[in-house]
Amino acid sequence: MAIPGWQRTESPFHRGERAIQERLGALEQMDNFGRRIIREFLPEQHRQFYAQLSYFLVGTVDRAGNPWASILVGEPGFISTPNDHTLHIAAQPLSGDPLAETLQVGSDIGFLGIELHTRRRNRVNGVVSAIAPDGMEVQVSQTFGNCPKYIQARQFDLAAFDPTAVKLIHTLTTLGAAERQAIAAADTFFIATAYLNDAAGAAKGVDVSHRGGKPGFVRIDGDTLTVPDFAGNCHFNTFGNIEVNPRAGLLFIDFEQGNVLYLTGTAEVIWDGDPEIAAYAGAERLFKFHLTQGIRVEGSLPLTWSTPEYSRFLAETGPW
Repeated sequence: MAIPGWQRTESPFHRGERAIQERLGALEQMDNFGRRIIREFLPEQHRQFYAQLSYFLVGTVDRAGNPWASILVGEPGFISTPNDHTLHIAAQPLSGDPLAETLQVGSDIGFLGIELHTRRRNRVNGVVSAIAPDGMEVQVSQTFGNCPKYIQARQFDLAAFDPTAVKLIHTLTTLGAAERQAIAAADTFFIATAYLNDAAGAAKGVDVSHRGGKPGFVRIDGDTLTVPDFAGNCHFNTFGNIEVNPRAGLLFIDFEQGNVLYLTGTAEVIWDGDPEIAAYAGAERLFKFHLTQGIRVEGSLPLTWSTPEYSRFLAETGPW
């Protein structure tokens, strides 16, 4: 029996997402596709998937409107689904994570459940309905799966930890040597964006997404980062949000040291026709991020990781 898709008359995509889909000649195709795979409830397969995770990527927005990407960690089972419209997450923000300040009852929130070792990933957007000492409860607004492209496969081990244990925290408004080194070595990062205008109806919310490439795929020019965007699933959730709200939050994980770098700032997309795009083989467009502020936390993540197995799709891309 087929799982029902989007049941509302209005599109599952908001005006920013639809504007980009139309620009690229994919509006009708994506409307039909979105109505099949985007839902307002959690399919059983997704409920089982979340229950086996040990880490969960999170997107929130602070009081000033700045998006932040975060990560929650716990033993498998720390994410549960009392019903197909509700997530319960029994975890506390890591030391220094902006989530400790941005998490509020009634606030929009986005999640990315991802298994790097299997390259499976699913997205959930919703609203925080309760906060308790053991974590939070979220009412689901949208849920859907994503393709495995550009994910570097990594096995992990979870160490026993206290998420509130104090770590060395560095706040910043410009990228220093440590931040540049972490970004330059990255083959993976996560990005949070948001469109919270009520006019978007059921399509409004916060998104958090994965980006991957060969080490060095993020170029650093002062406090500006430039990232190639490769062929994907044409949802354009991230770029659709930037179309109507040019802010973004980035999360870089040091898989060797367990350091975590949180950045927030303004964002823009460089579209076809700009000669800068030709500098990166395989890129269809570029994403630029201009830093406003950030936080670097040393030894924050209680996970150890294997050497990555790079995505086969990276063979189609080239270095700067």
